[in-house]
Amino acid sequence: MTSNQFDLKSSNGVLEKLLKNIRSVALMLFVAIMAWSAFFTIDPEEVGVIVRFGKYIRTVEPGLNYKIPLVESVYKVAVERQQKMEFGFRTTSAGVKSSYSRKGGIEESLMLTGDLNLADVEWVVQYRIDNPYNYLFKVRNPEVTLRDISESAMRQIVGDRTVNEVLTIGRAEISSRLQELMQQVCREYSVGVKIEQVVLQDVNPPEQVKAAFNAVNEAQQEKETLINQAKAEYNKVIPKAAGQAKETIQMAEGYATERVNNAQGDVARFNALYKEYVKAPEVTRRRIYLETMEEVMPRLGQKIITDQNGNSVLPLLQMQLSQQKTTNNGQ
Repeated sequence: MTSNQFDLKSSNGVLEKLLKNIRSVALMLFVAIMAWSAFFTIDPEEVGVIVRFGKYIRTVEPGLNYKIPLVESVYKVAVERQQKMEFGFRTTSAGVKSSYSRKGGIEESLMLTGDLNLADVEWVVQYRIDNPYNYLFKVRNPEVTLRDISESAMRQIVGDRTVNEVLTIGRAEISSRLQELMQQVCREYSVGVKIEQVVLQDVNPPEQVKAAFNAVNEAQQEKETLINQAKAEYNKVIPKAAGQAKETIQMAEGYATERVNNAQGDVARFNALYKEYVKAPEVTRRRIYLETMEEVMPRLGQKIITDQNGNSVLPLLQMQLSQQKTTNNGQ
């Protein structure tokens, strides 16, 4: 055997050994990759939807889970996270002082009301995925579908109301009605989401007519103010006048009752006296005379009554003067 043949045989052996080592390393690496790809982690706010060759197999809960490598794949769906969609505007940066942009949102926010006026409606839909299977496989592009559902429902609701209702008193009702209608359509379409809240951010007339609309609103507010002032004045004057009239009527009724009662008392007293008078006219006449004199005499003061044939009243007057002086000295 020559030296060249020996070197060639030795080189072939080394090469075969090297290839065998490479295959072993590749196999180990492949096994490691397969084992690594077989395990995956689901975050606490998510669930994992596992499909095998595109067919749904099962849903796994948060934590460490296993799937068959190269055969099964997993879709992670955030079912506990509240998501939102903005209509009529977009949030460009969020923080202590958020900034917004209306680029691309004017077309979806400009709507026709029931009285053929225009309103610029901006709203936010907050939702949560409650059925991952339906969300992934029942509807193509569920987010786009949800946006279309929300815009269609809002246009339907706004189209059934006047512009004044949309801009003022009907905002809460519109939000509630939109949430109900969206949830109903999502159930019919099996979108797999739950509408948790709808918030009307801002409702304004279009920029082209905002000045005229504000002038109309100011006039209406002034009208309401004047009406309220008139009602307040009415409520202040009318009840007072009614109270005074009622008081006057009650006073008149009380006075009439008093006069009637006094008259009835006088009649009863007269009837009682008359009954006694009929029984003993002379005695009754004398008693009445004496009672009357007893009542009248103290009002006359000091009087001296004498007979027409009596003597001079001078001694009586001097006696009366002496009694007055004695009384004054005693005091």
